[in-house]
Amino acid sequence: MFIGCAGWSLGREYWPQFPAEGTHLQRYAARFDCVEINSSFYRPHRRQTYARWADSVPPDFRFSVKVPKQITHQLRLQNCDQALDEFLEQCEGLADRLGCLLVQLPPSLAFAPASAEAFFVALRQRFDGDVVVEPRHESWAAAATMLRAYRIAQVMVDPSRISSDHSAQGWLGVRYWRLHGSPRIYHSAYDDGYLQALAEKMKVAAAEAAATWCIFDNTASGAALGNAMTLAALIRG
Repeated sequence: MFIGCAGWSLGREYWPQFPAEGTHLQRYAARFDCVEINSSFYRPHRRQTYARWADSVPPDFRFSVKVPKQITHQLRLQNCDQALDEFLEQCEGLADRLGCLLVQLPPSLAFAPASAEAFFVALRQRFDGDVVVEPRHESWAAAATMLRAYRIAQVMVDPSRISSDHSAQGWLGVRYWRLHGSPRIYHSAYDDGYLQALAEKMKVAAAEAAATWCIFDNTASGAALGNAMTLAALIRG
């Protein structure tokens, strides 16, 4: 079970709860066992950068890496073999600390079976690890069978954008919650009641799945760190 944040920024109000020494990532990794790298969505990172990040965290720490928007938003999953090769060559610098790839799709991208399957085939020819997808168009509700065929899980999302956001869809070997903050997206903190209910759901999922993730993306006002620490305490004590 992995609980963490989108990025390893540490707000000053939380500094006393982390080691005083080390890089932000090293300090973050002293309290958490995973992180989601969102910056890869916007720009490439050198393989050496990923390797340096991997070397700076404990052996059981895992990174989830967001697939570049060049692939998902610009090429829209089509004719992207070269872009996939470049991205995977870079992020595989994480070696065994690469825990998951996140494919976040634009709201305008409807489920087109032929192009979606061609992308999944190309991805699976190159990468055998865990993959999750966060679709934002309602038509992806019809993709569950294809996702299972290629061992790809659909992300559970709050706040919901499509009807399938709140239940596990696609491949069930991974469960991945991605919490953006509600009611004010990217800002609002989740209350203790929500987190307690989530902890119970994650315990059930962890008993059924090979890997269970929860990433807090409500980072704009610093709520993610507090929510992640509270959830971890509810689950692990």
